[in-house]
Amino acid sequence: MVLSTGKLAPDFEGVTDSGLKFKLSDALREKDVILYFYPKDETPGCSAEACSFRDSWDELRKLNAEVVGVSSDSVESHRKFREHRSLQFILVSDEDQAIRSLYDVKGRIVPPRVTYVISKGGKIIHVYSSQMAPRKHVQEAMRALLESRK
Repeated sequence: MVLSTGKLAPDFEGVTDSGLKFKLSDALREKDVILYFYPKDETPGCSAEACSFRDSWDELRKLNAEVVGVSSDSVESHRKFREHRSLQFILVSDEDQAIRSLYDVKGRIVPPRVTYVISKGGKIIHVYSSQMAPRKHVQEAMRALLESRK
């Protein structure tokens, strides 16, 4: 069962596609964070999801949101995926699935596709889980961000 809204988002550190350290609490000092977990680089659904976030980049920036993708692929796989798909946001490698465990986003065969919208204060304000609607993750995240500003 994924974490629910209103809970504090667990802090974590990971390594990005460029080999740099990423810490969630550092990112949350500046912006809201859309933290999305996806199964695998370069698969059709994951590519569609990533490209949806890419194509909505300008709107997300206007909402002062940072996008962070997480999967168990290696740093090198993430680097190639980000470059191939011209992604503007970072991808964090979670090879040991420690971040997935923190967020309770583990599956039996295929890792779940779950998106968390986390406010600057560190609270989870929205959770969306759908394996079969990868493009809808960005729409749900943007809707949640807009509603949080009302």
